[in-house]
Amino acid sequence: MKLKDILNGITGTDPIWVDKARARTEQLVMPPRALGRLHDISEKLCGILETLEPAPVAKAVVVMAGDHGIAGGGVSAYPQEVTGAMVQTFLADGAGINAIAKQAGADVWVVDMGIIPQLDAAAMPGAGGFLVKKIARGTKNFAEGPAMTRREAQRAIETGFQVASDLFRSGADILGTGDMGIGNTTPSAAIGAVVTGASPADMVGRGTGVDDDGLQRKIALIQKGIDVNRPQQSDGLDVLSKVGGFEIGGIAGLVLAAAYHRRPVVIDGFISTAGALIADCLCARVRDYMFAGHRSEEPGHMRMLQHLNLEPILDLGMRLGEGTGGALAMGVIEAAARMFREVMTFEQAGVPGKE
Repeated sequence: MKLKDILNGITGTDPIWVDKARARTEQLVMPPRALGRLHDISEKLCGILETLEPAPVAKAVVVMAGDHGIAGGGVSAYPQEVTGAMVQTFLADGAGINAIAKQAGADVWVVDMGIIPQLDAAAMPGAGGFLVKKIARGTKNFAEGPAMTRREAQRAIETGFQVASDLFRSGADILGTGDMGIGNTTPSAAIGAVVTGASPADMVGRGTGVDDDGLQRKIALIQKGIDVNRPQQSDGLDVLSKVGGFEIGGIAGLVLAAAYHRRPVVIDGFISTAGALIADCLCARVRDYMFAGHRSEEPGHMRMLQHLNLEPILDLGMRLGEGTGGALAMGVIEAAARMFREVMTFEQAGVPGKE
């Protein structure tokens, strides 16, 4: 599908279903809203799925991978070759997301949106969960000009949409976003600064653990990239093409797919939320379908979430990416759904209600 058709096919959730869910919550055999935000989560699920029996059982995490020209500016503590190596680690079932996704009962899919190496999927273990959708072999250095063309940005979003749509059609009830790309906190911070209006200094963190000099380099390069490219705040394609990344575009497409197919999507951390910001610029109705999995340690992440009017489900001091925080939060979301379905009402339990 083309982006225009995707955006035209997205509608917001029906508040009537949320009202119905809240009416049932009021009757559950416990003090009013005694399980706190679990009630909010379950009611939002009911609104998304248009049911009073929400059951997001089939779960998957999609790890979008891409390399970045800006990485050559010394913005990461790790060399760029780590991107391809980590993709192979995901497929070998040995990364953080693999362990946490198993606990969550979620499948892991890895998508090459634009990494530099040409990996031979057939020769690797776990190739069945690897999709090669390469837009190009890494973006350009956005401190010197646009990271990609506008057409490449659109292709990245449409590709992410198609990958997610295929998973929904194959039976997935809920998707989580994940990322891999050395240097990708830098384009994410640039996107966050442009869209939210925050300064690069307020948005930028240490990413993989750069020292003080590295942090200052990141801030300076982001400011230079914004000055050179002048991305238009309200135009998601423009922002993505000028200071973004292929995997960030793929994440934006995944978010759009969730809204299009009326399914919940769990946003992971800083990079994933940059993708969510791009999707939101294109169609603000996507907010109805998003859950914020966790609060990243990156300083700008809360500014991003506040812009999207999302409250993180978890706050565990995490900053790994890969989709780990989103996968952990899936367990909370599933628990909220089970609570909503299985807890009796006062009438069903034969317990006197509040006087």
